[in-house]
Amino acid sequence: MSNRNSWRNSWGSGVGGSLSFGGTSAWGAGGGDTIFRVLSPRSPRSDRRSQILSTFSDNGVFYEDDSRSVYSDRDIDHPPISKAEDWALMPDLKNYAERGEKDNFKGRKLGVTWKNLTVKGVGADAAFNENVTSQFNIPRNISEARHGPPLNTILDDTHGCVKPGEMLLVLGRPGSGCTSLLKMLANRRHGYAEVNGDVSFGSMTAKQALQFRGQIVMNTEEELFFPTLTVGQTVDFATRMKVPYHKFSDQKKDKDFQQDYRDFLMRCMGITHTETTKVGNEFVRGVSGGERKRVSIIETLATRASVFCWDNSTRGLDANTALQYTKAIRAMTDVVGLTSIVSLYQAGNGIYELFDKVLVLDEGKEIYYGPREQARPFMEELGFICGDGANVADFLTGVTVPTERRVREGYEVCFPRNAEEARGEYQRSTIRAEMEKEYDYPQTEEAESNTSDFKGAIGDDKDRTLPKKSPLTVSFPKQVKACIIRQYQIVWGDKPTFIIKQLATLVQSLVVGSLFYDAPDDSAGLFSKSGALFFALLYQSLMALSEVTDSFAGRPVLAKHKSFALFHPAAFCIAQIAADLPVLFFQVSQFSLVLYFMVGLKLTAAAFWIFWITLFAIAMCITAVMRAIGAAFTTFDGATKLSGFWFSALVIYTGYFIPKPQMHPWFVWIYWINPLSYGFEMLLSNEVHGQTIQCVNNNLIPNGPSYTDRAFQSCAGVQGATQGATFVTGDQYLAAFSYSHSNLWRNFGIIWAWWALFVIITIVATSNWKESAGKSGFLVVPREKVKNNQAVLQPDEESQIKEKPPTGDPLEMPSSGASSMDAKTIENQLISNTSVFTWKNLTYTVKTPQGDRVLLDNVQGWVKPGMLGALMGSSGAGKTTLLDVLAQRKTEGTINGSVLVDGRPLSVSFQRSAGYCEQLDVHEPLATVREALEFSALLRQSRDTPREEKLKYVDTIVNLLEMQDIEHTLVGKTGAGLSVEQRKRLTIGVELVSKPSILIFLDEPTSGLDGQAAFNTLRFLRKLAAVGQAVLVTIHQPSALLFKEFDTLLLLARGGKTVYFGDIGEDARTLKDYFSRNGAPCPREVNPAEHMIDVVSGELSQGRDWNQIWLESPEHKKVSAEVDRIIKEAASKPPGTHDDGYEFAMPLWQQIKLVTQRMNVSLYRNIDYVNNKFALHIGSALFNGFTFWMIGNRVADLQLRLFTIFNFIFVAPGVINQLQPLFIDRRDIYEIREKKSKMYSWKAFVTGLIVSEFPYLCICAVLYFAPWYYTVGFPTDSNKSGAVFFVMLFYEFIYTGIGQFVAAYAPNAVFASLVNPAIITILVSFCGVLVPYAQIQEFWRYWIYYLNPFNYLMGSILTFTVYDVEVTCGDSEFALFDTPNNQTCAEYLGSYLAGLGSRTNLVNPEATSGCRVCQYRRGSDYLATLNISEYYHGWRDAGIVVIFAISSYVMVFLFMKLRTKATKKAQ
Repeated sequence: MSNRNSWRNSWGSGVGGSLSFGGTSAWGAGGGDTIFRVLSPRSPRSDRRSQILSTFSDNGVFYEDDSRSVYSDRDIDHPPISKAEDWALMPDLKNYAERGEKDNFKGRKLGVTWKNLTVKGVGADAAFNENVTSQFNIPRNISEARHGPPLNTILDDTHGCVKPGEMLLVLGRPGSGCTSLLKMLANRRHGYAEVNGDVSFGSMTAKQALQFRGQIVMNTEEELFFPTLTVGQTVDFATRMKVPYHKFSDQKKDKDFQQDYRDFLMRCMGITHTETTKVGNEFVRGVSGGERKRVSIIETLATRASVFCWDNSTRGLDANTALQYTKAIRAMTDVVGLTSIVSLYQAGNGIYELFDKVLVLDEGKEIYYGPREQARPFMEELGFICGDGANVADFLTGVTVPTERRVREGYEVCFPRNAEEARGEYQRSTIRAEMEKEYDYPQTEEAESNTSDFKGAIGDDKDRTLPKKSPLTVSFPKQVKACIIRQYQIVWGDKPTFIIKQLATLVQSLVVGSLFYDAPDDSAGLFSKSGALFFALLYQSLMALSEVTDSFAGRPVLAKHKSFALFHPAAFCIAQIAADLPVLFFQVSQFSLVLYFMVGLKLTAAAFWIFWITLFAIAMCITAVMRAIGAAFTTFDGATKLSGFWFSALVIYTGYFIPKPQMHPWFVWIYWINPLSYGFEMLLSNEVHGQTIQCVNNNLIPNGPSYTDRAFQSCAGVQGATQGATFVTGDQYLAAFSYSHSNLWRNFGIIWAWWALFVIITIVATSNWKESAGKSGFLVVPREKVKNNQAVLQPDEESQIKEKPPTGDPLEMPSSGASSMDAKTIENQLISNTSVFTWKNLTYTVKTPQGDRVLLDNVQGWVKPGMLGALMGSSGAGKTTLLDVLAQRKTEGTINGSVLVDGRPLSVSFQRSAGYCEQLDVHEPLATVREALEFSALLRQSRDTPREEKLKYVDTIVNLLEMQDIEHTLVGKTGAGLSVEQRKRLTIGVELVSKPSILIFLDEPTSGLDGQAAFNTLRFLRKLAAVGQAVLVTIHQPSALLFKEFDTLLLLARGGKTVYFGDIGEDARTLKDYFSRNGAPCPREVNPAEHMIDVVSGELSQGRDWNQIWLESPEHKKVSAEVDRIIKEAASKPPGTHDDGYEFAMPLWQQIKLVTQRMNVSLYRNIDYVNNKFALHIGSALFNGFTFWMIGNRVADLQLRLFTIFNFIFVAPGVINQLQPLFIDRRDIYEIREKKSKMYSWKAFVTGLIVSEFPYLCICAVLYFAPWYYTVGFPTDSNKSGAVFFVMLFYEFIYTGIGQFVAAYAPNAVFASLVNPAIITILVSFCGVLVPYAQIQEFWRYWIYYLNPFNYLMGSILTFTVYDVEVTCGDSEFALFDTPNNQTCAEYLGSYLAGLGSRTNLVNPEATSGCRVCQYRRGSDYLATLNISEYYHGWRDAGIVVIFAISSYVMVFLFMKLRTKATKKAQ
């Protein structure tokens, strides 16, 4: 029969397998008993009538359900229908398949089978977080290290098989091992301590499948993107990297395939309208959360893989979008022959029905694996009750949860109580025996054939230039091209950072050019020119420091793309270099053009181009160095530690501070591996080669009006000058530093060789980047709270918890042990509310590049006491926007309309009187759960409430939210700390403990939760409403059970247009009646929540304008009249809420105390940060000390004393770069949540951040002072050493204040790290070291020099360490000359010693020839050249340093104030 011929398809090109009809098996190999699966949609209740066991017969009939017709050989003219046959894009998908069939592409079917799979991870149920002091408990650390880390069994002996064309649904509560199972099935084993068992992909082992990592992919729960790229750019990149070598015959160009495929995926997920919108993240405004999740799905589908693992991929999607997504996966699985493994929370029955198999995990144990149709009956046979209308998926995950399951009467004794017992029942079942028959699939002919075809198809897809074992698809040049385009898009998307970089460079070059302006060509200009050349190198190095911060910003995205096999890491590194070229070209060019000619360097074209090309090479090389450091480290703290220390080493060993001949042998090797040293030799030799430099001023002895005959003068203090000569040649000067002009191009080659080395290191390190490890899902206990936390370390047995009766009240509080309060006590303590909240004709408009955009359009409604209101709509309909506007949390845009409480305008205390639970659970990660709750209660409850009462109310909320077992664990971060569900409960708790007196807003409190956790959350909210609280909730994907909990509904369509507002009614009758009257009746078995979203934005919308239908409805008129009535009635009565008139609940002093205490505790526990700070100080101090080991008293040693002190300044950049991300993280927490809820003032925030650093800064001062001060040989008198320590201590405060005030205003950490160089270089330039006071241009000398804290820092320390030093000249340091007319040296130099040479030392006054003059007598003579003329200047400058320390902190307050914007109010 012709219609029995198989039709092959290509998912894109070459994707897919063959679906055959008739006598050929559904998955390819023919012959034998044939199985045909009915793939038509099923009603939610059809499982109840399902006849589970399949009937296999020789005539090829497979009866799946006796309630409807089945497909058999007799129906051969009607091929099987996909369960997603009604999916909108099914015709497009089949078109791909037909084109693939026409072009005879090979199939790419694979399948996954696993047996005896056991996975263990490091970390017990709780890990310890050390603090600053506990980490030094050596005996305990040794003891714990000897025993090794405890292993936690994540998956315990699981089995399964998912063949091509099948979909497996993995169910389990958070922490049950679903994600780990998906990682195993996606062949991602990194981070797990042990993996035992067999996992086969087709007929390949896991090891053999590694080279096909781009075909076995996983979509994780996290959404990792470059936030400044648009949706179109993000999808464009992913699809460009997967264009096959063999395309469809009707597609000639790569672009044809790529655009066709990209457009299909965008339409598939319904986000074509977002193409030009930024993806965004928590801090960059972009698409909505649901849209961002769909971008993540598209990026995964773009891989054109054969095996897909989807980890909770519907999180944040509305019910209709989630269903459409699952239908898309179902359709592709059926038509293309994919293997799809999906874990979902809150899967509605419509979604559940689309799967073939179900696997249920609990505590890592497989308590069910088998056909979907059998799952519910199997559990019901064990004695569990699945209520009418309940989500079957939620029922399956709830059977081992004592507080959730319901047990049928008569089964109370024999039902399985825990995961072990449930697994035992499953293992004894016939289902297990049936499923085991599939486990030999990898050895079957079908699997071998499929795998062979798969390998052939992948080989056909792959570009011919790629190695045979490469997992990539497109050629390396194409990878590089795509990466370069994306890199430019990233740069362009973050224009503010690019602009600040270039503006800072221009300003810096102008400032420094004016500092060294028109340096003369004599010895006076020699030091200035050397300083200008050194500064040119220093600035390029400082700008490169931001690469370390940048490296960590994009790392998770690149690790994800590596797992998708999109490109080789080398392509990304080359793309970064390609993006560097024009940016650095422009940066170096503008810097060079300004600086070179302002300073007056050698005016020849050759000299300028050598200067320019040297700076460009150095900028490229140091950028590569910092990028390599960033790539090589797994933690930001580790990278900043090395980059800060390495930066100091590069600067000291450039050859400017210490000439090469004077370097100590133990560190001279740094000079040879330092790219800056080669650059400095190039610049200096380029400038002075071939020149004759005359000695003048202090460098010429004697000098003055009486001394004009150069035969009786000599150079002094000029390197390379011959004794008795009055000039030095450029080559002599170079030779004194061990430099040579002949090394110029050798050095240029060496710089590029170093560049190449560091690029290779970056590529190798980047290739080893891993996605987040498997060590996850454990709680973290602060070491000091271990005794309070035995509940976590030794959990109670489940059997102690009372079972829920079959007819249990869903709102009844479950008992949680002895510490629980009874429901009545809790109810009495909860605060009730009598205020009515209304909003009318609310419109919100924002400005976009395309013009004004309306996000809310004439929305109105109310929330009354005791009312639980739902706010729903499709993704991007404006739900979160409406909540933000109502809660007064918008700082941009224009709001029109009225928002009233009790008919009156919102009071000053409204924001703290209303609770707002953000969609993103933003908390201080180093606080415990109880600390977070107490912090909120103490700051937000009324100042008249006693402290004890506030803390007692925290106990109430802890019991209400059932958090007794985790109250002393750290919030932590994703993977190490609270689970998603626990964080959500904490977010709600933080708002509840504040006793909100008006209402509570919650933005998607159930997103990311499993069905039980979502129901618990709604149960809590229902209880709050029951005691008189007003609650407004945005919600996605509510099950019918959840939806029943709500009283009213506000339904929005795209553009913030109202579709419905009013009562839902019992069993949603009121809502159903409204839609039924308007031509969209809700079928009896369909969840009304899903139905109405579908009507408004999905397939059932019929193209109608439901907003217009609403506006013309009698319900709308009724609502408008009711809003007016409520406002009028409420305004005529006394207000239900008393406004105390305070913006904040607590006085400022109390705020400061509480915030500072929290910051102190947080820093005390942040050992990575503190240890890094300590290590950087100790390392820098020892390095500085041994570099300038035991400085002597010669003239050259005075310069070394100056430079060792100057080098102390450079401890700042490394510490600032580490300090700023922490400050910005804290600021983001404050601005996103705490500021908007008026928890405390920005003044308290800044004070807490500043004060919490003080103890560690004091320790840092000691840690630098002790190893450095005594190793360089400074005076040991207590009056001098104590004074130096005092000044060093306050310098710690100065640079910390500088770092914090930059961070206070910077939009992000990368931006801050680019501003730092500009500030530090200006301060360094004008402190009197690079250019002595007398040589600073007058424009700067009289103001910036005196406003520079580094000037006073240097002045005070120099005074205490140099002033009293007796200078002893070395033989080569004397000015040596003869006298005219046989005069004695004293006679000849009489007028000179009385005037200009009064500070010089003539050692042989009676000689008549060979006069020997030393430049200085004492250290004070040298200091006079630095504008330090008296000893008291030391203490004067020390006092000014203290003033600068205070003023730097004042700047933090000032910039935080400038950043703090008022929230928008309705006009």
